Amino acid sequence: MYTPSQHDVRRFFCETYRKQRANQILMPLEAIAVDWINLHPEYADALADLDTALAADYAVEQGQSNPFLHLSMHLSIAEQVSIDQPPGIRAAHRALAQKLDSEHHAHHQIMECLGEMLWTSQRSGLPPDGAAYIACIQRRASS
Repeated sequence: MYTPSQHDVRRFFCETYRKQRANQILMPLEAIAVDWINLHPEYADALADLDTALAADYAVEQGQSNPFLHLSMHLSIAEQVSIDQPPGIRAAHRALAQKLDSEHHAHHQIMECLGEMLWTSQRSGLPPDGAAYIACIQRRASS
């Protein structure tokens, strides 16, 4: 399993953004990332300067969202949906996207469920609960 560092993630998104702007050929994962980058023009400044990106601190106390975490979550959810892992996420995502009439807004709702699952796992010391994650998404799709 590959576990990229914070700097690896930031380099990936900044390099992907640079390649897109230079009309260079993108690798498949970069092409997926570009789709999400394009939906978040508010992150352009953060992605445009690698040195600044590597030095940036997105502490919760500062009230500033972390564009690299946000884009990484979009990529994670897209991958989960594409392989239906955990089982049921593809159908739950589809139902939520239909309800909201937006895949992008569905991703944002799923991020809340993903964050909740990870927080619960970290607090309890137990593995992430995929069933609870799917149930959270399903509740959002049916409410």
